[in-house]
Amino acid sequence: MNLAKVSSNGQITVPAEIRRRLGLKEGDKILFIEREDGEVVINNASASAILKAQKAFAGIAEKMGVKDETDVQALVDEVRYGKGKAN
Repeated sequence: MNLAKVSSNGQITVPAEIRRRLGLKEGDKILFIEREDGEVVINNASASAILKAQKAFAGIAEKMGVKDETDVQALVDEVRYGKGKAN
């Protein structure tokens, strides 16, 4: 269990152990999520965004035939230069 004090400006210092567990670095944003039971959970906003993106795109790479970095680069080239895997 960790404890943090709220300053007069509403700021808190995230305890070092929690920063390590969440992989927080200076400048990172923290996401506060309120559950249905009223409990509030904090997450590293960047990590949460990556996980959501991974879930949203699950299976898409396979459908597009993207198997490795070369395929990804070909898609980037296609978007940038109008050439690549699809041409």
